[in-house]
Amino acid sequence: MASENTTNYLDFSVTAQDGSTVPLSTYAGKVLLVVNTATGCGFTPQYEDLERIYAAHKDQGLEILDFPCNQFAGQAPESDDQINQFCSLKFNTDFPRFKKLDVNGDTADPLFAALATERPFQGFGDGLKAAALDKFAKANNKKFGEKAYIMWNFTKFLIDRNGHLVARFEPTASMDEVERAIEAQL
Repeated sequence: MASENTTNYLDFSVTAQDGSTVPLSTYAGKVLLVVNTATGCGFTPQYEDLERIYAAHKDQGLEILDFPCNQFAGQAPESDDQINQFCSLKFNTDFPRFKKLDVNGDTADPLFAALATERPFQGFGDGLKAAALDKFAKANNKKFGEKAYIMWNFTKFLIDRNGHLVARFEPTASMDEVERAIEAQL
């Protein structure tokens, strides 16, 4: 189900790793999972699940768009080339990866600023992992708790085939839950 917000995310453009501009309209008719990632995060193993989900659903119209970000405890300090090499060798990722960017603050990429504004942070959920991340994020993210912010690496946004935001998943969300939401859009 699409959001009541009229923002069409296919109207946005992002920057490829070679510096070229990529209009998200390139992905018109596809279901998009937009993810801010990091190579040195406790959630980095989610790359394995993301690749599994991508392999299972790319032929049905899924695209996972990977945006490395170093804003959370400096957990993606490498260059774009080094990040590509890491993800290819360690997780054999095949989905598109874009230029490293900021997701919060004055330098936030407009795509992430809009996504976070439309689907504000609602907490990390319940359980030990959520409680641990809550404590760690509060200590390492000066903007923690501000609604229109991304709170940590591996926050995911699901965009439907028409370019409308349908869901936000915090890094603590089960990857099975993420996959079910994707399948509902396919």
